[in-house]
Amino acid sequence: MFRAMDVLGDRWTLMVLREAFMGVRRFTDMQSDLGIARNVLTDRLNFLVDTGILERRQYQDRPVRHEYRLTQMGRDLQPALLTLMHWGDTYLSPDGPPALVEHTACGHLTTPKLVCEHCDEELTTRNVKLEPGPGYLPGEDPAAERARAARAA
Repeated sequence: MFRAMDVLGDRWTLMVLREAFMGVRRFTDMQSDLGIARNVLTDRLNFLVDTGILERRQYQDRPVRHEYRLTQMGRDLQPALLTLMHWGDTYLSPDGPPALVEHTACGHLTTPKLVCEHCDEELTTRNVKLEPGPGYLPGEDPAAERARAARAA
């Protein structure tokens, strides 16, 4: 989780990603929608491109202009961002959600639901636990450290 937060732990980064998920690809449109300073947007876009979440594609020669598209790595963030949005709508939006999520395949409004890929049971705080994985680095993640120590005991 620490690695993910190093990439996503900034408000403007999440807002730029929201724009990308809504199909906004051009710098001027993002800047206008977000009301963000040019230098901040430039920094976030460059960071997301360098990280591999967005790719920059030239769409005009004179002057040279680029658009920003989600890579597969970026598209794979959608479930996490929808879940975060749902949490904010539930606990931080007393007047209701500012945006609703429609599942275009069936036309119904929906909320994200995390399920086990094997049995389709919903994942909750009561039925999941963390286990150290192959990329575990001692000291990097205190929760994984506690899980490792508990398993060894």
